[in-house]
Amino acid sequence: MKFRNFKMIGYVIYGRGSFDQLDEILEPNRKTGLPMIFLVDHFFENKPLIKRIPAKGNDKIIYADVTDEPKTKYVDSIAKQLKDEFGTISGIVGIGGGSTMDLAKAVSLMMNNPGSSADYQGWDLVKFPGVYKVGIPTLSGTGAEVSRTCVLTGPTRKLGMNSDFTPFDQIVLDPALTTNAPTNQRFYTGMDCYIHCIESLQGTYLNEFSKSYGEKALELCQEVFVKKNSWDDDSDDKLMMASYAGGMSIAYSQVGVAHAVSYGLAYLLGTKHGIGNCIVMNHLEEYYPAGVKEFRKMVEKNNITIPTGICKGLNDEQFDTMINVSLGMKPLWENALGKDWEKTMTRDKLRKLYEKL
Repeated sequence: MKFRNFKMIGYVIYGRGSFDQLDEILEPNRKTGLPMIFLVDHFFENKPLIKRIPAKGNDKIIYADVTDEPKTKYVDSIAKQLKDEFGTISGIVGIGGGSTMDLAKAVSLMMNNPGSSADYQGWDLVKFPGVYKVGIPTLSGTGAEVSRTCVLTGPTRKLGMNSDFTPFDQIVLDPALTTNAPTNQRFYTGMDCYIHCIESLQGTYLNEFSKSYGEKALELCQEVFVKKNSWDDDSDDKLMMASYAGGMSIAYSQVGVAHAVSYGLAYLLGTKHGIGNCIVMNHLEEYYPAGVKEFRKMVEKNNITIPTGICKGLNDEQFDTMINVSLGMKPLWENALGKDWEKTMTRDKLRKLYEKL
């Protein structure tokens, strides 16, 4: 048996106010004359957080447009802009939600790898390490801060740059940064974490490594979304660690049916990842009966309305596009259904599932 030898995050700092140590953290990683690039979710433009960013010299703040999830052509355009302006850079600091985290990882890699980021969508295709990269999540749940992938929508598919060169060199986990997150967004990203746990803990890839993280993350999600009756600082603290542990739970295993199906929605319809996962999870009693039951309780308790009917009126070609993207996520299906998954999840069965959404 061959065991995976996987790369973890270089450094982790956790705690309320830890963002204020960013200057100290970056200093040893600055290269003379080369800027540090701060890639910041456009949500924070003209907000107080910008004034706390320790930019100096020829450092640059770029506001990331994450209205849509990251596309390979957007990654390529930012990398080209930085190469044209500076040649190379000291590093890149991503500040925002999961899309910004993925964008920062991808741009870091494309500073040192030729071609387009679309060339590296898949597993272990990246040849060279990227520039120094730091992830600072302002939403909790995606696990993007700890994953070895950065999920991108390319010309033909939605798929990550999965590699040992993808994880951040440093992450800063400051729960105070998530305090003013919109309620719906907070719920959807939190459910991404919850679904990570359900899929990891019931997957065929499960082992004690992923199980230990998955169980703790699940427990924290339940404390926040099931047991608590109001949101407070403690909720933010718990959800940030649930996100970290949930991301770790799938690092040595995989996600499953909800993620595999939601990738198709995202590619064709541009459905945001957290919302997409929730739309799909709502119809997965066959695969995760207990998880779906609890998920619906959390939806009701938190007064969230899950969109319905988003696939209504799609034509055969559009359904085929989603099915092709989804079935391309082979490790996810194998984790969910086993090595003979293709006998279970036929194109016809997947089509019927999409028609329900």
